[in-house]
Amino acid sequence: MTEVRYFAAAAEAAGRSGESLAAGTVGELRELMVSRHGEALERVLSRCSLLVDGVASPDDVSLDDDTVVDVLPPFAGG
Repeated sequence: MTEVRYFAAAAEAAGRSGESLAAGTVGELRELMVSRHGEALERVLSRCSLLVDGVASPDDVSLDDDTVVDVLPPFAGG
């Protein structure tokens, strides 16, 4: 299972800071997160970066069972 870590607004929208999910690609993972947590998370995800093992990754990137995906909304600051 892929370990998903939610940060800031993504954690708030998901109602949790993390979970383990089974998905083959980043795109499948995104769809699964939305199906589990609904429209609020879908809105946030449209602005988020998904980092696979620390690297920003598009939807076609494959996921392994030991992958960590960080869901990072844009951060304000200087």
